[in-house]
Amino acid sequence: MGDGAAPLFTFGVIADIQYADMDDGYNYHGTRKRYYRNSLRLLSDAIRWWEEGEEPERRPGFILQLGDIIDGFNRRHSASKRALQTVLDEFINCSAEVHHVWGNHEFYNFSRDELFNSVLDSRDKGEGSMEEVYAYHFSPAPKFRFVVLDAYDLSIIGRDESSERYKQSMKIIREHNSNDELNEPSVSAFSMLEGRFVKFNGGFSQEQLDWLDRILVSADEKEEKVTIVCHICIHPFSTCSICLAWNYDKLLSILNSHKSVVCFMAGHDHDGGYCRDEYGVHHLTLEGVIETPPGSNAFGTVYVYEDRMVLRGRGRTSDRVLMYR
Repeated sequence: MGDGAAPLFTFGVIADIQYADMDDGYNYHGTRKRYYRNSLRLLSDAIRWWEEGEEPERRPGFILQLGDIIDGFNRRHSASKRALQTVLDEFINCSAEVHHVWGNHEFYNFSRDELFNSVLDSRDKGEGSMEEVYAYHFSPAPKFRFVVLDAYDLSIIGRDESSERYKQSMKIIREHNSNDELNEPSVSAFSMLEGRFVKFNGGFSQEQLDWLDRILVSADEKEEKVTIVCHICIHPFSTCSICLAWNYDKLLSILNSHKSVVCFMAGHDHDGGYCRDEYGVHHLTLEGVIETPPGSNAFGTVYVYEDRMVLRGRGRTSDRVLMYR
């Protein structure tokens, strides 16, 4: 994986830190171990690598934090603000600016209005954004663009139950999930893909899809290379079916209609995943820090060149060469 050529720019990527000041525990179903305090140590190790592990010209210019920065358990213990500040204090040690993505655990801890008024709102680091949706884009170098999407634009978490968007979202999930507990996929689902209609997932409004399409039309015309960044995965081969966005197919269709799109990066599925679709777009799912045991890690550094991106993974995250289509 070594490449002596200087990259055009470099960025770091990390997902699902889910920090909480509590003993190790398990996931919702009690089947997967989670290392709540250790996640902060692993973040510290990642930042140390980004700051000291490379020559200055190869160090990240920015970091993509792919969502679920703290765990939902913090809300139960009235510790959400304290836990978030603890993680943000760790990020202070990173000289690169951080672009925060919102995941389900952000909404377990805070309302949408609270997030829009917090340091987790990174829209001011972009060149254009939506007003009531957490979506924006930025260009770290000529001919390259990154677009951050809001995968909980359609969602029943983080929204006021009296809002039209909440009612719309509840209607969508109820059409596919008949359970009282909406974090459980419907047992009557006709296919595994129907299992994505659960409370901890969400989707993209038509307004957001139309906004993205306009950004990509412009990127096509400018011959830019675009990476889409989101919390939830959108390709069935890059994740387990229960971690897909509700209307992943609509977003996938838009991406595949634009030659500028080269990569889609997400978290959410703690096992990680990868595929290159039939149009040549790379779908990269980052492994979750929260389920990474002591002694390992799960983050990556991406070196961007004119014809490819080179991911150098650490711990559970694999090295990959992502050639542009």
